[in-house]
Amino acid sequence: MPYSRSSGILLHPTSFPSRFGIGDLGTGAYRFIDFLQESNQQCWQVLPLGPTGYGNSPYMSYSAMAGNPLLISPEKLQSEGLLQEEDFANLAAFPTEKVDFQLVTETKIPLLNKACVNFKTKATPEQQQAFRDFCQSKAYWLDDYALFMALKDTQQSASWHTWEPEIAQRKPEAIEAAQQQLEQDIFYHKFTQYEFFRQWSQLKQYANERGIFIIGDIPIYVAHDSADVWANPEIFCLDEQTGEVELMAGVPPDYFSATGQLWGNPVYNWEKLQKQNFKWWVQRFAAMLDYVDIIRIDHFRGFAAFWGVPKGEETAINGSWIEAPGEELFETIKQQLGKLPVLAEDLGTITPDVEALRDKFEFPGMKVLQFAFGSDPANPYLPFNYPRNAVVYTGTHDNDTTIGWFNQASDWEKHNLWLYLGCISPDGIHWDLIRLALSSVANLAIIPLQDVLGLDSHARMNFPSKAEGNWEWRYHEHALVQDLAHKLKAITTLCGRAPQPR
Repeated sequence: MPYSRSSGILLHPTSFPSRFGIGDLGTGAYRFIDFLQESNQQCWQVLPLGPTGYGNSPYMSYSAMAGNPLLISPEKLQSEGLLQEEDFANLAAFPTEKVDFQLVTETKIPLLNKACVNFKTKATPEQQQAFRDFCQSKAYWLDDYALFMALKDTQQSASWHTWEPEIAQRKPEAIEAAQQQLEQDIFYHKFTQYEFFRQWSQLKQYANERGIFIIGDIPIYVAHDSADVWANPEIFCLDEQTGEVELMAGVPPDYFSATGQLWGNPVYNWEKLQKQNFKWWVQRFAAMLDYVDIIRIDHFRGFAAFWGVPKGEETAINGSWIEAPGEELFETIKQQLGKLPVLAEDLGTITPDVEALRDKFEFPGMKVLQFAFGSDPANPYLPFNYPRNAVVYTGTHDNDTTIGWFNQASDWEKHNLWLYLGCISPDGIHWDLIRLALSSVANLAIIPLQDVLGLDSHARMNFPSKAEGNWEWRYHEHALVQDLAHKLKAITTLCGRAPQPR
């Protein structure tokens, strides 16, 4: 794992070019890995890979452990004999610069259903055994997830807490009846998970063989309407009668929002988790390490203390800080899984207890250059204040692109940046910040692909607190030209971040 001096690219798989309207685990993904290798990058950072619901946010998934079926490559299904070229004859005219999630869903789900039917009738004995082995090894989350999704299909996607009480509360008789009644639908959801993880494992192997490590992302919270909460209601702060969220997650007012961010997820019942020896969290980390090399923990500060907002509030202003047993949790995970390859997202309101928790386990924290030039020399995001055990970004998925940020920056920030750099290079401000990140002392530097491509605000991935219109950006098929790879390679090598000869 390259906690030694190295660098990489931040890019979610949905952003790959593809003729199916959304990035997937097919040709575009492999070409991107080739670009990383050619440009001397050693890491690829993704956002959470789970199946998404309303708003298409990867941070609001139907499962903390499942994969998003929309990322399955139909072309790879074709190579297995599960689809034919004629199945792609009437594809929609998808936009090339963004994902139309509704159109993608209407196109890809019928293809996945057809592949599932063909798998039942055409799979070889070896494929059938591989499927059974997968279902058995993942049963601790897959059984609940597949039944949950099958039930949602019968409930017009209504949230689980509005279902009939017997099934919402998981009465054994109701669960057994649903399993029998929805057997075919359950098989479909297990099949799509099998295909997702099969395709992902092949891609990961391809990356690892080329010296590329994959950084995954664990959101601290899960969606209320998820298989995790439905199957494990006792470990979340819910109303026992209605199943509604009793105490909501969020953050207080900060850089991104004057009213804070009210996420709406249920916070954890940490007392119950402690009594279970954090079993669910251990399983979650183990599942994650099955398919990534390094884990970025989103909202790490919530493991020291979290912002809890009472039910009924419309903003996050009236929340309060509540302590969490983060040290006990990470000690338990370490004992069961070994030393964790973790990066800590420690942005926002960071207090000494958060820093102590991070440093106790030697987790690198995050530094964001877009935050560096708006205050004084004590600003922790200025490169001369970095420790080596850190990850520096030009910006994250929640920020504007570097060009978009610079175009809207205050005169004060621009003045400080000019003083710091000495001048703005002819290559553009995005290359100035890329160079600044790569030349810093931080062990790891991560650059969003939008900055490598020099794109403006139109390529922004997410606007925090904006419910719709996020997560849509895609790059063009011919964007990753050889000259760009060579330029990034030269700077990476000069800054001492190139892979060492094996």
